[in-house]
Amino acid sequence: MTDPRTPLASLSDDELAGFLAEQQEAYAALRARGLKLDLTRGKPAPAQLDLSNDLLHLPSTATDRDGVDVRNYGGLEGLAQLREIFAELLWTSPDQVICGGNSSLTMMYSTIVDFLLFGGVDSPRPWSQEEKVRFICPVPGYDRHFSMLASFGIEMVTVDMHQDGPDMPAVEALVKDDPSIKGIWIVPTYANPSGAVVSQEVAARLAAMPTAAPDFTIFWDNAYAFHHLTEVEAKSADILTLAAASGHPNRPIMFASTSKITFAGAGVAVLAASKPVIAWYLKHLSMGSIGPDKVNHLRHVEFFGDAEGVRAHMRKHREIIAPKFAAVDEALTSGLAGLGVAEWTRPTGGYFVNLDVLDGTASRVVALAKEAGIALTPAGSSFPLGHDPRDRNIRLAPTFPVLDEVRTAMAGVATCVALAAAEKITADRSGPTEDDATGVQQTEGVAR
Repeated sequence: MTDPRTPLASLSDDELAGFLAEQQEAYAALRARGLKLDLTRGKPAPAQLDLSNDLLHLPSTATDRDGVDVRNYGGLEGLAQLREIFAELLWTSPDQVICGGNSSLTMMYSTIVDFLLFGGVDSPRPWSQEEKVRFICPVPGYDRHFSMLASFGIEMVTVDMHQDGPDMPAVEALVKDDPSIKGIWIVPTYANPSGAVVSQEVAARLAAMPTAAPDFTIFWDNAYAFHHLTEVEAKSADILTLAAASGHPNRPIMFASTSKITFAGAGVAVLAASKPVIAWYLKHLSMGSIGPDKVNHLRHVEFFGDAEGVRAHMRKHREIIAPKFAAVDEALTSGLAGLGVAEWTRPTGGYFVNLDVLDGTASRVVALAKEAGIALTPAGSSFPLGHDPRDRNIRLAPTFPVLDEVRTAMAGVATCVALAAAEKITADRSGPTEDDATGVQQTEGVAR
């Protein structure tokens, strides 16, 4: 069905003034409600955490299947049974999997530290001895990836993230002749925040492409590989096999965790890579650890049983959060469809909805929402250093609030988007404004 509303840009001045007045009235009513709603971070809801409460009574024994006491030191690579479960889920072998503590972000951080201090398996020297270290960052992307790089002074070069993965011609051009390009961040399945899924073709190109840096590394953050929102479940590309077949077995390092599967603060993190990279990681890890929390590992083994147990558990998550994503789409469609001022994703998995509003209005939308008691992730947070050159991108995180709160919050967000757009178009018609979305954007530590 065609939406009967007319795009705002097509309205006459009088019609636009009338629309603006309507939105101002709607916004005043929204503020008067005194809401206190939070859509800032992609956290599991209490109902999701409750799905794993049986973990609180596990493990039922202190020994693994081989009779090893999990309460004691040792087992740096993690419990064998848990590594087997994740090897099946990630399409690799257990000897290419490490199970660690509760945070995959910690494993990513320590991996970069090891590259900086010691260099990787294929590095001619430690990265800290390079004149410059740069990373490719597909945008919109995960803000914690970007802040991690910024903390090390690593320069971030952005490329567009499409629905099938990063802009490969741009990526291939960057890595071909520039040895300072040392890595790329990829969230391959249900990317944060766009919900994009890296296709087999794009993954194959990433694995095979010539790179000027011999130690170019794909940081493959498979955080949402099992977080499906529909019965049609996207499958992550098998980057480890693709890279090995292309003659670059050490190029990808994969990360995953149970942070949004069991308990966010007490899950298990996973690293998977080639055998030489696994040995390299464990060598450096052994200087700071004698072993992970194997009691927690055994707890998860008993809870899941096997890989199918993980899949079945995630179907329970889907039942809780899928209606919330549907509510986001319903509210945005009801409030904004046909106005020509916003586009949003309808993800089939993951934890976020990507909302693009009228250029130059994202910061205003977030500010309006805040004044109305609706907390959103800061505008531009999905870009390095929080700088969105078009000021249009907002990441929505609907998982934590209850369903009715999602409906209320998103109806409010739609009002804020429409109001900000009407304000912007009205101001633009009143006189010329500086176009800050043209030219090459350059921010300290970020190049585009």
